[in-house]
Amino acid sequence: MNKKQKDSPHNELDSTDLQILRKLQSDARISNSALSEQVNLSETPCWRRWKRLEENGYIEQYRTVLNRRKMGYDIVVFTQVSFASHEVELTNRFEELIGGFEWVQMCHCITGNVDYLLQLVARDMDEFSERITLIRRIPGVTAVQSHISVKEVKRDSDLPVEPVP
Repeated sequence: MNKKQKDSPHNELDSTDLQILRKLQSDARISNSALSEQVNLSETPCWRRWKRLEENGYIEQYRTVLNRRKMGYDIVVFTQVSFASHEVELTNRFEELIGGFEWVQMCHCITGNVDYLLQLVARDMDEFSERITLIRRIPGVTAVQSHISVKEVKRDSDLPVEPVP
């Protein structure tokens, strides 16, 4: 076993813990009774494991996934943002501003030719144009390139839940 695997907190999870995480990830509203039945545990040990997984940080939160189109967001855009200078004050301010925009669904600082990759939503092209203009005007931003999604092939936030080899 290599050092990375040995030091991984994931090693403290057994197959029942992994089953619980799989089930909760697909249905966070499952009752403890139904969960305990599906993972073949009595209710009290199941509840204890569930709580331990929460306390140890394996479960960060529970949330509801809304239907983007029913909420009126017909446009999904992937936007690459570049900076000429990587002054800490500029990038910190950028990240702070982006964090406050509810319509930015995801933001990653990345390697390569661009500095950030964003996913954002808009109701229509006019709203998209307004949002891109806001991003362009953030101090330090020198280039913005957007790619509009024409078809969503897969959307899933679930992580693979597998034992460590």
